[in-house]
Amino acid sequence: MAMNKIVEPCCVLIPAGSFAMGCATGRDDEQPVHRVWTDAFEMAVFQVRNSDWAAFMEATAHPAPPEWGNPDFSHPDQPVVAVNWTEADQYCRWLSQGCGRRYRLPTEAEWEKAAKGGRENALYAWGDEPPKAHDEYIRRWTGNVSGPLPVGQGTPNPFGLYDICENVHEWCSDWYSRDYYGDSPESNPTGPASGERRASRGGAWRHHMKVSRCAARSSIPQAFQYADYGFRVVRDVL
Repeated sequence: MAMNKIVEPCCVLIPAGSFAMGCATGRDDEQPVHRVWTDAFEMAVFQVRNSDWAAFMEATAHPAPPEWGNPDFSHPDQPVVAVNWTEADQYCRWLSQGCGRRYRLPTEAEWEKAAKGGRENALYAWGDEPPKAHDEYIRRWTGNVSGPLPVGQGTPNPFGLYDICENVHEWCSDWYSRDYYGDSPESNPTGPASGERRASRGGAWRHHMKVSRCAARSSIPQAFQYADYGFRVVRDVL
């Protein structure tokens, strides 16, 4: 393998602690709001980019995703799209092998805690202001949108994460269950033991409203390859 081509992701520390997971005014699968503890972890500042995925494909001879040749999705700094859950997991394993540190997909709890940026009751990554009244949303997402934006062009959330609730949906490690919050463990929940769909979080470029609330949940079967699905990685703290 051409390990020298791996670019280790820039990550920020998400400190250990508890937060209120879910949203009392959200959908049924976001309730009940419950306190969850997560150990400290580090999350990538950016979604995995096309340039990152290109190194993975070259090193492993992995086939290109369906939209790889589409000019709407081909900028090196755009997030890679149309990779399924298994491929995202394979990327994490390859990255772990090449960097000597464990990389993986975030759990739903880790993702939501990171998105809220230490403000556990915030509806959005920036606070409670609705998207259509938020100047940066208007600047970034009005007009003709034919694909995700290159990563890192907006304002990061309080933890320093870019595009955390927008651009592309992000795969999580968990199986999805709409009723999971009713009996979720209090410490480091990892989702149900099995399921038919994998959890995902965040908004995406092709929706009418392109930014999601921090607590909003989504899911699709893990084999699906959609042009508004990507991912970002987390790594264990040394």
